[in-house]
Amino acid sequence: MAKKLYVGGISYSTSEDALKSHFAQAGAVESASIIMDKMTGRSKGFGFVQMSSDADADKAIEMFNGKELEGRTLTVNEARPMEPRAPRSNTRDAGRGNW
Repeated sequence: MAKKLYVGGISYSTSEDALKSHFAQAGAVESASIIMDKMTGRSKGFGFVQMSSDADADKAIEMFNGKELEGRTLTVNEARPMEPRAPRSNTRDAGRGNW
């Protein structure tokens, strides 16, 4: 069964292909994605890698957690489901006046 990994500390210049290639050293990678800021189009410095098996995912965590990629120290662990968040309020309408 496939396991999704959270990868933090990714360099802003790292591509999804480079991330996928790096994690392929630990086993079969189904997908790799880097989360991008919607406003700037720039990497947010974290992403997700889907490994083909639990064994490959465990090996990737062991191999890459705390190790460097492109000059940045990675944090690699099993991804957790996103927790629900409260709706964002529009700060312009929050009684602060017009900007």
